[in-house]
Amino acid sequence: MPNNKKKNLTMTQQEYQKLAKQQEPKRPVLKNCGRAFLVGGTICLIGECFMHLFINCFGFTEKTAGNPTVAVMIIISVILTSLGIYDKIAQWAGGGSSVPVTGFANSLCSAAIEHRAEGLVLGVGGNMFKLAGSVIVFGTVAAFFVGIAHLIFTGG
Repeated sequence: MPNNKKKNLTMTQQEYQKLAKQQEPKRPVLKNCGRAFLVGGTICLIGECFMHLFINCFGFTEKTAGNPTVAVMIIISVILTSLGIYDKIAQWAGGGSSVPVTGFANSLCSAAIEHRAEGLVLGVGGNMFKLAGSVIVFGTVAAFFVGIAHLIFTGG
């Protein structure tokens, strides 16, 4: 709270704020970071395992193995979300489960499940793309500016 607002508070309000701050539970930052690292790393490790599976068993190259790997990870995320498992993982892991592409798939699937009673177009489609729309627009605009920077600095 800014100092100018503290000056306007009565003594009782200042005491209350001090007491409230003392009673606030401490956040286990290191524990939360460890969980996020563990789960996010595990998700990425699983993705790497699928990528090597596609390279070694199905004859993909390193360049072409990425697309089916992402597709499999998205499908796994959607299945786990539908079964209610991904949400439990996310509650335990925090940000570690939301950063990889699986977190985005979880967000879209959760929106679809939550609003399915409103119909396929207005419920599922509309609410899924409320979330996805901002991500798609940001990605498109960012790609545009990166392309312009590449054009300027490399000459084409």
